[in-house]
Amino acid sequence: MPQRSRRPGTMRGWALTILFLLVFGPPALIAVFRFLPVPVTSLMLIRLAQGYALHHEWVPYRRIAPALPRAVIASEDDLFCAEPFGIDGAALWDQADGWLHGSRPRGASTITMQVARNLFLWPARSLLRKALELWLTPQIAMLWPKRRILEVYLNSVELGPGVFGAEAAARHWFGRGAAALTPDEAARLAVILPDPLHWSPLPPDPWVSDRAALILRRGEGLGALLDCAR
Repeated sequence: MPQRSRRPGTMRGWALTILFLLVFGPPALIAVFRFLPVPVTSLMLIRLAQGYALHHEWVPYRRIAPALPRAVIASEDDLFCAEPFGIDGAALWDQADGWLHGSRPRGASTITMQVARNLFLWPARSLLRKALELWLTPQIAMLWPKRRILEVYLNSVELGPGVFGAEAAARHWFGRGAAALTPDEAARLAVILPDPLHWSPLPPDPWVSDRAALILRRGEGLGALLDCAR
């Protein structure tokens, strides 16, 4: 009898502990990662569990060629520097409308939302994951300056099978460090961001080359929308 009476309390204790970690753990890590390099992300751990290798090397923002943040902003989120809470409301509304009408909408994930997903969540699309992104993203946007968001993004984003971050990707694909990437190479890396497990910047097939050229032209026209990346 005494053991039975303790079990509900023990279960409640574990449940409260797990709830506490889920609610306060990510915000605490967000605060820590404002200053410290991110050693590993949830996506890296997922890929390891799937059998992929892990190639990742953190480098400071100043050691990444300026062409790469310019290319990823032009490709993924051209309003990045102007988004106060890291969310594109219009794109998000379009995605929600698509869900309600039974379609499978694409896009709406800003760079800040991708950081939240890469660090803490999982790649498969679902309403739960999107809801968690929307909870985590404003916290990142409020606690980190834009340059820091870009620095973490460029050091943790997936850019090939088992390849994470600008430095590992530059060495894997082009045999040089991230600081030496050319504008064309940076644009080709930006092209493969939506599906880095299946798309490759090498060899540059016509679709990748055309898309990279479009990203380069788009980046040239962004003007002040790139101020936060400089």
